[in-house]
Amino acid sequence: MDRARTQHAAYVGTLAELGVDVHQLPSDEACPDCCFVEDTAVVIGAIAVLTCPGAVSRRAEVEGVASSLRRWCTIYPMHLPATLDGGDVLRAGDNLFVGLSGRTNDEGAAFLEKAAATEGVVTTTVKVRGGLHLKSSCSLVAPATMVYLDSAIDPAPFRDAGLRCIPVSEQYGANALLVGDAVLVSSAAPRTAEMLAGAEGIDVRLVDVTELHKADGALTCLSIRIPGPGCWCA
Repeated sequence: MDRARTQHAAYVGTLAELGVDVHQLPSDEACPDCCFVEDTAVVIGAIAVLTCPGAVSRRAEVEGVASSLRRWCTIYPMHLPATLDGGDVLRAGDNLFVGLSGRTNDEGAAFLEKAAATEGVVTTTVKVRGGLHLKSSCSLVAPATMVYLDSAIDPAPFRDAGLRCIPVSEQYGANALLVGDAVLVSSAAPRTAEMLAGAEGIDVRLVDVTELHKADGALTCLSIRIPGPGCWCA
């Protein structure tokens, strides 16, 4: 547990080094998955959709996140039978991809689609064939470039939206976090990091989150990104 806390602190430190204004929520010992905060809310422009997580055990996390997000966003609360995890949502410009998975159902995707439309964002649903969430298997490494696991994701809907899709072979290489002009990549995916830094010329920041991987965690799920005016976050 101490090692996981150290890795989490280093992750937060990397975000701060990249100029991110980081707001940390207090941990809740009654909610052991609360560090995977991305699953509890989806921020789109000026609104925040509070999710109804697919795992019943995680629903108690949502209100604590809501109390913080109310400072910046108009809140859209989701209710059963809709379920959705933020890890199943990937934004690329005015496109929002929602993965239908074991945690996110059709009703959850429909609720998010309606909310996103108020911000001029178009939603596309995709089937998640492997992994816990959509972003377990794909993520952006540039505003119009995505990495993905071929075994879990059909890249066709993303290509149809104008994204360049790069297959990767390392499981943890498919979950990267785009922060400005830099990309955070797990130290558990060295080949992916080398490819992105070399062939793609990307500013790669290696981050060790191997302890979080043991609980199905990854880089994107450890934060909720709130964009500045006129901007968007993956």
